[in-house]
Amino acid sequence: MRITIIGSGNVATVLAFALKRGGHEIVQVYSRTKANAIELAEQVDAKAVNEFADIHVNADLYIVSVKDDVIAKTANSFNVDGKIVVHTAGSIPMEVLKASSDNYGVFYPLQTFSKQRTQSFESIPICLEASDERTMKALKELANSISTNVTEVNSEQRKVLHLTAVFACNFVNHLYTLSEQLLKEHKLSFDYIRPLIIETAEKIKNINPLEAQTGPARRNDQQVMLSHLQMLENEPVLKSIYTLLSESIVNTYNSQQ
Repeated sequence: MRITIIGSGNVATVLAFALKRGGHEIVQVYSRTKANAIELAEQVDAKAVNEFADIHVNADLYIVSVKDDVIAKTANSFNVDGKIVVHTAGSIPMEVLKASSDNYGVFYPLQTFSKQRTQSFESIPICLEASDERTMKALKELANSISTNVTEVNSEQRKVLHLTAVFACNFVNHLYTLSEQLLKEHKLSFDYIRPLIIETAEKIKNINPLEAQTGPARRNDQQVMLSHLQMLENEPVLKSIYTLLSESIVNTYNSQQ
């Protein structure tokens, strides 16, 4: 399939690499910033453009992979009627793409992406939605060429998946950042807790998260939690987060008894 990538961020970059490895031709890469378009385009043997007027109509598929709040504006900036246009967002309805083409949909890879990491798409869930059966068939063929985990989901289901991904990934990673900052303040390396982070994630492969929970809040160890809160007396944000999460854990397991 001949594909044009609109965007040059984390998702656009990793997806472009995966599609290239899957045997597809990346025709063009668009970015408002010409340097960003060139950087990605050179890596996937595509032409870089930074004007919507320069987007050719000779691709089969156009992937809009930009910030959520500019997807609609982007879709209104070019028209490729008869071709397929998709976006990669978790919480944006596919109908915002109508201005670009009558054939539109969603190609949502449920994973966290960073340009700095090369990732295999083989087991990544790709959630699809399409305006019609013909478009869905084409998207399934594309998705199956890079992943073994392809499924149809509607807009509401996709929004729920995105919400849970924010809890399970984005919020958790932010807690890593807060932990690292606290460690640095006490001249300790983040490397001390890397094995803990890895084991916490590994356990979920075989154990239900509810059963895998450990720690003072799980035990309802009030003395330890009070000691931790005293240590955070001069860190109001951390103290607030600690209190909120501890209360949630305590309440979760009290309700199980």
